[in-house]
Amino acid sequence: MATLLTIGDAAKESGLSAKMIRHYEQSGLLRKSPRTDAGYRLYNSEQINQLRFIRQARNLGFSLHDIQSLLALWQDPQRESRVVKQLAQQHLDEIAGKIAELQHMQQVMTELADSCRGDGSPHCHILQQLAKPG
Repeated sequence: MATLLTIGDAAKESGLSAKMIRHYEQSGLLRKSPRTDAGYRLYNSEQINQLRFIRQARNLGFSLHDIQSLLALWQDPQRESRVVKQLAQQHLDEIAGKIAELQHMQQVMTELADSCRGDGSPHCHILQQLAKPG
Protein backbone atom coordinates (compact mmCIF):
# COMPACT_ATOMS: atom_id res chain seq x y z
CA MET A 1 0.00 0.00 0.00
CA ALA A 2 1.21 3.49 -0.87
CA THR A 3 2.28 5.89 1.86
CA LEU A 4 -0.18 8.66 2.67
CA LEU A 5 1.08 12.00 3.90
CA THR A 6 -0.55 14.59 6.10
CA ILE A 7 -0.93 18.10 4.73
CA GLY A 8 2.19 19.24 6.60
CA ASP A 9 4.29 16.49 5.06
CA ALA A 10 2.67 17.06 1.66
CA ALA A 11 3.63 20.72 1.95
CA LYS A 12 7.26 19.80 2.68
CA GLU A 13 7.38 17.29 -0.18
CA SER A 14 5.77 19.60 -2.73
CA GLY A 15 7.36 22.90 -1.72
CA LEU A 16 3.95 24.50 -1.20
CA SER A 17 2.37 25.78 1.98
CA ALA A 18 -0.50 23.91 3.60
CA LYS A 19 -2.64 27.00 2.96
CA MET A 20 -1.94 26.81 -0.78
CA ILE A 21 -2.66 23.09 -0.86
CA ARG A 22 -6.06 23.72 0.75
CA HIS A 23 -6.65 26.53 -1.76
CA TYR A 24 -5.85 24.26 -4.71
CA GLU A 25 -8.23 21.66 -3.30
CA GLN A 26 -11.00 24.23 -2.85
CA SER A 27 -10.51 25.58 -6.37
CA GLY A 28 -10.75 22.08 -7.83
CA LEU A 29 -7.21 22.08 -9.14
CA LEU A 30 -6.38 19.17 -6.84
CA ARG A 31 -8.78 16.33 -6.11
CA LYS A 32 -10.13 16.50 -2.54
CA SER A 33 -8.08 14.25 -0.32
CA PRO A 34 -9.53 11.57 1.92
CA ARG A 35 -9.53 12.31 5.63
CA THR A 36 -8.74 10.35 8.73
CA ASP A 37 -11.34 9.83 11.43
CA ALA A 38 -9.78 12.82 13.16
CA GLY A 39 -10.29 14.96 10.03
CA TYR A 40 -6.68 15.12 8.83
CA ARG A 41 -6.19 15.27 5.07
CA LEU A 42 -4.10 12.50 3.54
CA TYR A 43 -2.23 12.77 0.25
CA ASN A 44 -0.87 10.00 -1.95
CA SER A 45 2.17 10.11 -4.23
CA GLU A 46 0.06 11.00 -7.27
CA GLN A 47 -1.30 14.05 -5.49
CA ILE A 48 2.20 15.04 -4.34
CA ASN A 49 3.35 14.88 -7.98
CA GLN A 50 0.38 17.03 -8.98
CA LEU A 51 1.28 19.54 -6.28
CA ARG A 52 4.86 19.71 -7.54
CA PHE A 53 3.53 20.18 -11.08
CA ILE A 54 1.27 23.01 -9.87
CA ARG A 55 4.15 24.67 -7.99
CA GLN A 56 6.40 24.55 -11.05
CA ALA A 57 3.66 25.94 -13.30
CA ARG A 58 2.89 28.72 -10.81
CA ASN A 59 6.61 29.55 -10.61
CA LEU A 60 6.51 30.04 -14.37
CA GLY A 61 3.54 32.39 -14.00
CA PHE A 62 0.79 30.22 -15.43
CA SER A 63 -2.74 31.14 -14.29
CA LEU A 64 -4.81 28.64 -12.33
CA HIS A 65 -6.99 28.18 -15.42
CA ASP A 66 -3.96 27.37 -17.56
CA ILE A 67 -2.60 25.04 -14.89
CA GLN A 68 -5.90 23.17 -14.89
CA SER A 69 -5.56 22.74 -18.66
CA LEU A 70 -1.93 21.67 -18.34
CA LEU A 71 -2.79 19.16 -15.62
CA ALA A 72 -5.51 17.67 -17.80
CA LEU A 73 -3.06 17.40 -20.70
CA TRP A 74 -0.36 15.91 -18.45
CA GLN A 75 -2.76 13.23 -17.26
CA ASP A 76 -4.04 12.44 -20.77
CA PRO A 77 -1.84 9.86 -22.52
CA GLN A 78 -3.67 10.65 -25.79
CA ARG A 79 -2.76 14.35 -25.69
CA GLU A 80 -1.17 16.05 -28.64
CA SER A 81 2.00 17.93 -27.87
CA ARG A 82 0.91 20.70 -30.24
CA VAL A 83 -1.83 21.65 -27.76
CA VAL A 84 0.70 21.86 -24.93
CA LYS A 85 3.02 23.94 -27.09
CA GLN A 86 0.18 26.30 -28.02
CA LEU A 87 -0.54 26.89 -24.34
CA ALA A 88 3.14 27.45 -23.62
CA GLN A 89 3.54 29.79 -26.60
CA GLN A 90 0.48 31.80 -25.58
CA HIS A 91 1.96 32.18 -22.09
CA LEU A 92 5.32 33.14 -23.56
CA ASP A 93 3.60 35.84 -25.65
CA GLU A 94 1.94 37.18 -22.49
CA ILE A 95 5.31 37.25 -20.74
CA ALA A 96 6.83 39.15 -23.68
CA GLY A 97 4.00 41.70 -23.44
CA LYS A 98 4.60 42.17 -19.72
CA ILE A 99 8.33 42.59 -20.31
CA ALA A 100 7.64 45.26 -22.94
CA GLU A 101 5.34 47.08 -20.49
CA LEU A 102 7.98 46.91 -17.77
CA GLN A 103 10.69 48.16 -20.13
CA HIS A 104 8.49 51.11 -21.08
CA MET A 105 7.84 51.86 -17.41
CA GLN A 106 11.58 51.65 -16.75
CA GLN A 107 12.32 54.06 -19.58
CA VAL A 108 9.74 56.60 -18.39
CA MET A 109 10.87 56.32 -14.78
CA THR A 110 14.51 56.74 -15.80
CA GLU A 111 13.61 59.90 -17.71
CA LEU A 112 11.61 61.19 -14.75
CA ALA A 113 14.37 60.43 -12.25
CA ASP A 114 17.00 61.99 -14.51
CA SER A 115 14.88 65.16 -14.83
CA CYS A 116 14.76 65.67 -11.08
CA ARG A 117 17.50 67.77 -9.53
CA GLY A 118 17.12 65.97 -6.24
CA ASP A 119 18.20 68.98 -4.22
CA GLY A 120 16.64 70.92 -1.39
CA SER A 121 14.22 72.91 -3.54
CA PRO A 122 10.50 72.12 -3.52
CA HIS A 123 10.35 71.98 -7.34
CA CYS A 124 9.97 68.38 -8.47
CA HIS A 125 9.63 67.48 -12.13
CA ILE A 126 8.58 63.92 -11.22
CA LEU A 127 5.53 65.12 -9.29
CA GLN A 128 4.66 67.62 -12.04
CA GLN A 129 4.73 64.88 -14.66
CA LEU A 130 2.61 62.52 -12.54
CA ALA A 131 0.05 65.29 -12.04
CA LYS A 132 -0.36 65.90 -15.79
CA PRO A 133 -3.67 64.78 -17.27
CA GLY A 134 -3.66 61.43 -19.14
